[in-house]
Amino acid sequence: MRRLACWLALTFAFALPAGALDAPRLLDDKTAVARVLATVDARLALMSQVAAAKWLAGDAVSDPAREQAVLERNATAASALGLATTPAGELLALQMRFAREAQQRLHAKWRHHGCDACEPAPDLAAVRRRLDALGAEQLRAIHLAAPALAAPDFITRYSALADERLHIALTAGADRTALLRALAAIRRSTAPSLARVQASGVLRIATTGDYAPFSLERESRLRGADIALAQSLAAELGLEAVFVPTSWPTLMQDLAADRFDVALSGISITPERAAVASFSLPYHTGGKSILARCTERARFDTARELDDPAIRVIVNPGGTNEAWVRTNLERAQIQVHPDNRTIFQEIVAGRADAMVTDDVEVELQARRNPQLCRTLPGTLNRADKAVLMPRDAALKAVVDAWLERQLEAGVPATLLREALAH
Repeated sequence: MRRLACWLALTFAFALPAGALDAPRLLDDKTAVARVLATVDARLALMSQVAAAKWLAGDAVSDPAREQAVLERNATAASALGLATTPAGELLALQMRFAREAQQRLHAKWRHHGCDACEPAPDLAAVRRRLDALGAEQLRAIHLAAPALAAPDFITRYSALADERLHIALTAGADRTALLRALAAIRRSTAPSLARVQASGVLRIATTGDYAPFSLERESRLRGADIALAQSLAAELGLEAVFVPTSWPTLMQDLAADRFDVALSGISITPERAAVASFSLPYHTGGKSILARCTERARFDTARELDDPAIRVIVNPGGTNEAWVRTNLERAQIQVHPDNRTIFQEIVAGRADAMVTDDVEVELQARRNPQLCRTLPGTLNRADKAVLMPRDAALKAVVDAWLERQLEAGVPATLLREALAH
């Protein structure tokens, strides 16, 4: 019943008018890094309360026993997230130094002027629980930002952001630089796995956001059959769904860089992808077809008619559409258009003659634009779409078991029909 309720909720939600729901957003690198910086700032913002509690109790600022215990817990949690424990520990130790220095400055001030703000006495145990929670939150944020932190130009790219987010907490430029260097040293120690995903509490879902009816980003919001399907998978696993951007040219690079746990975006199974990744059970079967202006429907009813030096065949880069065209058309003019969301307008405007793409996309565009038609009744090949994942047997087994139940209930087909209707 729980799975049925989840399916009905997703189906009903998808059928609502655009804007009626708080559809998910993509988490870009800048936002992910900003979340990490926010946890640093939040930890330091609590130091006035920690300092006040110690001041009133007559305790020293330094507490080596607690610091060691916190560092040990941090190492265990970082390891579970697949983060190298040494740089994670060095980052935390740096923040502890910042915290001690902030408390020492306050104590020095209060020794001369008193502490009017120390009453009522802060509850040190409660503040420490909040600090511990922020430590766990910070590791999760680092988990999501890890690919950005590992970029060669991380420090130069995000220095301005650090100045903006840490201006009050870290007034010294040297401290901000030290923090950025510590963040840039963060590295992964293990490959993606089901255990790591479960420890993180989030499911990182890569999607292109340019392929209706499966995944489309519009006004910074994601919609599509695969977006709803991915949310169902995350709910089944008891995880928060976090959508991260990818593209057709960079999909497999992003897999290798550990930018996602699963990818759903109408992704076709190909031998090249299957050689380095795992695929789930297929949830949709189709093939390539031809889209052209309706006035030229009879002209392009076979692939052979496309392969002419006078014909301009337009493709989006990096995916199976471009691969099919370059493999099968030897004489046609091939035009590469970078945006799959606006590529169809090139045909309408007469700047291109035809496009070879998946039949489901052909059907959608023909419904949306009366000037465009499917000119090939059948398909040029057969292609199955599935969830793309890193190679981890346990993760694949869980995804396949969930997807088998979804297929039995007809969920993927229902979500796709709803997407095509809008």
